[in-house]
Amino acid sequence: MNEFTIATAIIMFITATLFWRIIRGPRVYNRLLATGAVGTNAIALLALTGFIFERPEMFVDLALTYALLNFIGTVAVAKYLENNPEEVDPDAEPR
Repeated sequence: MNEFTIATAIIMFITATLFWRIIRGPRVYNRLLATGAVGTNAIALLALTGFIFERPEMFVDLALTYALLNFIGTVAVAKYLENNPEEVDPDAEPR
């Protein structure tokens, strides 16, 4: 096994622990943060996959595209939760 395969296994383990945070919470913002971290780990996995298959130029392009989608998605959900506090806390007063 080379160092890229070991790094991929470590990132996959970290991603599995982040999925636990997405499922268990305890708050919506914790889940949102864990979802963003899973997206970041997916970007790293794409880059490592490119090096494993000796085609980094193709996989890095995919990783950059996914990074933009991950960022836009996280900002969109955060903005939605900011404007709808009742989704975060049902006892909150609507704006």
